Order: sequence, then structure tokens, then C-alpha cells
Amino acid sequence: MPTMADVARSAGVSVATVSHVLNDTRPVLPRTRQAVLDAIDRLGYTPNTLARSLVTSRTRSIGLAVSAISNPYFTEILQGVEAAALEHGYSLLIADPHDDPEHERKVVQLLHERRVDGMIVAPSANPRELVAYLARHEVPAVFLDRLVDPPADGAPRCDQVCAESAEPTARLVTHLAELGHRRIALVAGLPGLSTTGERVAGYRQGLTAAGLPHDERLVVHGDSESRGAERATSALLSLAAPPTALVTANNAMTIGALRALRDHGLSVPDDIALCCFDDFAWADLFSPRLTAVAQPSREIGAQAVRLLLDRLAAPERPARTLRLPCAVVHRSSCGCPQGAPPTPPDQLPQSSHSSQFWKGTVS
Repeated sequence: MPTMADVARSAGVSVATVSHVLNDTRPVLPRTRQAVLDAIDRLGYTPNTLARSLVTSRTRSIGLAVSAISNPYFTEILQGVEAAALEHGYSLLIADPHDDPEHERKVVQLLHERRVDGMIVAPSANPRELVAYLARHEVPAVFLDRLVDPPADGAPRCDQVCAESAEPTARLVTHLAELGHRRIALVAGLPGLSTTGERVAGYRQGLTAAGLPHDERLVVHGDSESRGAERATSALLSLAAPPTALVTANNAMTIGALRALRDHGLSVPDDIALCCFDDFAWADLFSPRLTAVAQPSREIGAQAVRLLLDRLAAPERPARTLRLPCAVVHRSSCGCPQGAPPTPPDQLPQSSHSSQFWKGTVS
């Protein structure tokens, strides 16, 4: 089996130079770096990751805690994290906290005990123990998709990345109002999540912009899952004056709402209009086709990795919060004609590394 010394001899450099190329511990001239990489390929050299971690105190691994099994939305985010981590030579250790605060802290502790260099976490609605653990052990971390309120001193402890939520939700509401709807309901997510609060705020902003009154009976919580949304939508339909249009705040709740509408014998959009937050792979296959907010899911994941690597390189720098823009994908479930023009491709969220999403806001 070839050694680092063999690579150094083949490339005509020192063993230290080979180490710097492998570990990114010092700048190396491009032609020298390429010579080392060519020698590695030629000899079939495989670095000893365990030995390297003992020298550098780094395992080149990232812990990822997201509810990917119970929430399909996170699957695309996971793909973005994985691609960006691999690009930078990092492996992933993945755990599913199931949106449960107690389980969340346990899986984060487990990842930490596996000596990951840092963590990317989609926090639960009550992340107090999670935040305390990360702070107590000084674990480099990025909060993903859901934001965590900063401590009392106003300085966030961790970097954060998410999509805009309020403005796209307001756009859905104003569009429905422009179509003539005056009783527009919202099936909101799990209370306590930042995404839930922001989408409720966006819903209210949309009503205000359209000159419509706020009726709290038209805001129900589906708890971010299908069965909860089914129950919540049924409650809306039981009102003396039920809504004529519905906004659902994530893809799982869209499925639950559609099931409730079917069970009540209602047709979309003939009997009730529907817009949803979260575009998903089969939204264009429904009849009618779903008008939806598309989040840049993979780019959220990729940006989380970049923020974490920046934190590892400069532990003392101020924490950042990055928000990425969304696009409204216009289809026909809102009540517009089937022939309505689709959203132009240049307005749709792109996959990882799209320059469009460098326009997100940073605080």
C-alpha cells in the first residue's frame, strides 16, 4: 500500500507539502498541488483519515440533525448538504430528531460524541436544551430552515440559514384576493416554529394589503403534518361561513387539506381555491395543478455547509443569518385558467450553487 512518502517522491516534493495539500493547512502553489494530486491518483494512495484526525484534531465530518424521515421537505435539503459536504471533503453523520425536543438533544449529543467537527440542525419548536448543549460544549453549529431567537444580549450564538417565509405567503394571499376571494383561510404549521410564525405574519400582511379583515377563526394549526391539517381543514369547513380559499403552510399539510376537501365532496378550484407553501415533485401532476411557493431547498443545505466551514475557519467571527428568496410557481389550483402561463424558468429556485441565491439577505 503506497504511503505519503511514496506520494512525495513521485511528485518531487516533501512529505510536509503532501500533508499541506491533503489537510489544507497551508497554501500550496497550484502546479505543486496538481503534481501531488496526480501522484495520489497514479499511485492509488488513500489517506488515513483516522491518523489525520489525531494530528489535526479534525475528523472532517459534519453532524446533520433533520427530521428527514418524518418530513419529506428535508430530503432535498439533505441532498444539498451532502453535495456541498462532499465537495469540500467532508462526510456526514445523520440523525433524525423527529421534531421532539428531548430526542433532539439526545441525537445532538450522540453526534457530538462521535467527534464531528460541527453540526447542522433544523431545530424543534422548543430548542432550549439543544441551544444550551451547543453553547455549553462550544460546538460549531448552523441552524437550518428554522431560526432560533438570539439570547438576551441580542447576539445569535449560531449561524442560521432559511428561506423567506412571510413575503411569499403574503403574495399567495393577495393573489387569491385579486381573484375575488374575501374569506381566505390559513392552515398553519406547528406553533413555536419560526417558519410557522413568519407564515402567519405573511398571511396577515397579505390580508392587510388586500384590505381584508382579520378573522382569527380562519387561522387553524395543522401542526406541520398531514393528519393535523386534515382535522384543521375539516374544522374550517364546518364554520357557519366557511372559507372560499385556502393557503396551506407546508407540503405535508397540503396533502391533509386535499384529503379533507375530498371527504367533504369539494372540488379544487371550483368549490374552493387552494395555494400552498412548498412546491414538491408531484405538485404539477395533481388535477388541478398546484399553485405553490417553491423554496430553494438544496441551496439552503449547501449554504448551511458553507456557513459551517466559514465558522470552522474563523471561530470568532460574528454569527450570520442568511435568508434566501423563494418563487411562486403559478399553476391552476388557485382558480386561474388551466392555460395560465407557468412561472418563467429564470424565476424558479435553482439547485445548489445557483448565483441567484447569493442575493439572499444577511444579518
